[in-house]
Amino acid sequence: MKNIYNLFLIMILTMCCISCNNEWETEQYTQLASFKAEPNANGVTYAYLRYHPQGKVKFNLPIILSGSTMNTKNRTIHVSLDPDTLAALNLDQYGHRKELYFEQLDSKYYSMPETVELPAGESTALLPIEFTLGDLDQSDKWVLPLQILDDPSYDYQANPHKHYRRAILRITPFNDYSGIYSGTLYKIYLEGDRTSPLTLNEHKTFVVDEKTIFIYAGIRDIDYLDRKLYKIFIEFTDEKLDIQNKKLNIYTDNPQINLKVTGQPTYTVNEEMDAKLPYLKHVYITLNLAYQFEDYTTIPGHPMKYTVEGSLSMQRDLNTLIPDEDQQIQW
Repeated sequence: MKNIYNLFLIMILTMCCISCNNEWETEQYTQLASFKAEPNANGVTYAYLRYHPQGKVKFNLPIILSGSTMNTKNRTIHVSLDPDTLAALNLDQYGHRKELYFEQLDSKYYSMPETVELPAGESTALLPIEFTLGDLDQSDKWVLPLQILDDPSYDYQANPHKHYRRAILRITPFNDYSGIYSGTLYKIYLEGDRTSPLTLNEHKTFVVDEKTIFIYAGIRDIDYLDRKLYKIFIEFTDEKLDIQNKKLNIYTDNPQINLKVTGQPTYTVNEEMDAKLPYLKHVYITLNLAYQFEDYTTIPGHPMKYTVEGSLSMQRDLNTLIPDEDQQIQW
């Protein structure tokens, strides 16, 4: 009986010794190469680029090697364009309405390497993409579709999941005044009806140059087929009208909408530090606008006159702990 007990004890001790290996030193998850580019509901990832009229702007897209242990060897990650995924995304989002599709950015507007080196001891590398977007028309939906290539001869394995192996960058230049404005106080009236104004919760503005943005007239947005005909340009000047307000210039590039600016458009910019997070700066921009325009495309031959008046407001938050001004903005 005693021998049986001793034999049983030896078996238990042997099993414990086998199980007590250094499991944290072995890979618990497969090491896969992935982009760090989480897509939004439309399947794209916004790439915010500070506007420069002529100079190049660099955007660094992170590439991550997953896993629970450190990368132990030098790897060369191969990257290329991915027009097939872009075509599938457009079909999924917009069906056969090609006029609403995302457009692949022309190669004259960017440059990037075909490979990225991921050294041993590192699990993250950056894909540097240089953009030159001075004359790019923001009324089109420009994207740069990318993928991590996979091949048995490569010294890595690409993540098989679509949203990790691929990234569709939505190219978004910005200046000090562009972004998404709240439109709750921005009223759009159809001629003859001052009782039931049209409103949108948000109005997106787009970069023209360092001091100018454009917005679409009335309730139009980037998904309207005729949006390019209804651009309202807003130029920010340094001319002070009083202690707070500065002058705006409003104009259009399409005389057919019969734009008429009423009164003097103005804007204000106010800054304050966050009460609880002393490193966080809030910048509040308010636009006061009043203009009239004609919608001549909805019902051909029967233009509809609209009056727009009110204010648009935007809050931009800056993390002052980040030394690079372009990276401070918390989108």
